[in-house]
Amino acid sequence: MNQRKKAATPAVVSPTLRVLINTQDLVLLTIGMVIGSGIFLVPGLVLRQSGGVVWLAGLVWLIGGGLSVLGALSYAELGAMKPSAGGLYVYIREIFGERLAFLFGWSMFFIIGSGAVATLAVAFATYAGELLPLSPTLSKAISVLLVLILAIVNISGTAASLRFQRLTTWGKLAGLFLLSAILSVYGGHAENSSASPQLFSVSGYSGVALALVSALWAYEGWQWTTFSASEVLKPQTTLPRGLLLGTLVLVAVYLAANTAYLRALGPVRLAGSSRVAAEALDSVGLPQLARLVAVLIMVSIASAANGTLMTSSRVYYAMANDGLFFRSFSRLSPTSRVPTVAILASAGWACVLALTGTFQQLLSWVVTIGWGFYALAAACLFGYRFRNPGLSSPYRVPAYPWTPGIFILGAGAVVVTAALLQPRAAVMGLLFLGAGLGVDAIRRARLKRGQRGK
Repeated sequence: MNQRKKAATPAVVSPTLRVLINTQDLVLLTIGMVIGSGIFLVPGLVLRQSGGVVWLAGLVWLIGGGLSVLGALSYAELGAMKPSAGGLYVYIREIFGERLAFLFGWSMFFIIGSGAVATLAVAFATYAGELLPLSPTLSKAISVLLVLILAIVNISGTAASLRFQRLTTWGKLAGLFLLSAILSVYGGHAENSSASPQLFSVSGYSGVALALVSALWAYEGWQWTTFSASEVLKPQTTLPRGLLLGTLVLVAVYLAANTAYLRALGPVRLAGSSRVAAEALDSVGLPQLARLVAVLIMVSIASAANGTLMTSSRVYYAMANDGLFFRSFSRLSPTSRVPTVAILASAGWACVLALTGTFQQLLSWVVTIGWGFYALAAACLFGYRFRNPGLSSPYRVPAYPWTPGIFILGAGAVVVTAALLQPRAAVMGLLFLGAGLGVDAIRRARLKRGQRGK
């Protein structure tokens, strides 16, 4: 009598993040996360902080763009070498240890990432108010609604997030190109007198330093593409190409937009403007297009918020996998294969910040905290090369060690400058990091007690 063979029980395979991001997606993700509302608002502030000196303001934008390119080149090697979910978090953990990596993730969740989404959501509602009259309550509701819609898009899957990113990023690039072309063609009649630079005074130096901080805020976000490195197709070649192309396009777009604003408004009016895009259209006799600018900014903001929510959730996912964050954040949906809990938690905290308005206090901490970690992540390149001198990589950063070295020095100078000019924000940022150290100490103590109890 033949015995019936027992069917083998299939092994349970944990879902993994889908690998879907190609070069075009990576370029659009980089551009989409950076271009929010800054380029429509900040140029006047940068020129004003530069003392109204056109060439100096232009130099500030070039320095900010140059630092971003140097950083992108450095991160490209790191991403090609370690194409893991979490990006910067992974590099910091492997080179500098869990404590600093936890502080980076702690800062991302409570300030840098969620604070960025909250800021963008509130700005979205502000521009919606230019199209329709909104009460303060309705304005807050629109901010929350945007975050919730983006959360739904992101938990639907990486493919849905990328489709949204493609549509909105191409839309804002087309809008910015059209805006710059209109202002360049119809402008040119403004007064072009420029102030004389006062570089050798304390106020001159501090003004230029503040202008650079403002410009870097407008460039903020290209660093985050590394967070989704494990979802990139052929990351060894795609990551370097996408990061570099995206950052170079950003610099070109920002310089073109600033030139168009200057041509339409002139230095004096541009330096005094806080809504440069709308005022520039008004100055060339096209005020009826100002409402379209509001729509363009809203599309731009939605694109930046989507990319930010998508990529930052991968940091929390990676931390949870390492046991440094809530375990539930490591769960992937069996259907969409995205970290649903991490996305919803990040979106929820962003809603809290948007409703309470506390993100406005957090914004001043972003430069001192964020750029400190960006410098630390770039320093990981030296650590990897020192530990593995014979390690082969499909991409090597050009002009090593100068490229990462200059970026680290530049980022460090930005942090020190921001701390000196805004000491209260720096102190609050340090206190926040101190609180993170306390939480990490409690986590470690519980882990040791658990190990002894086994």
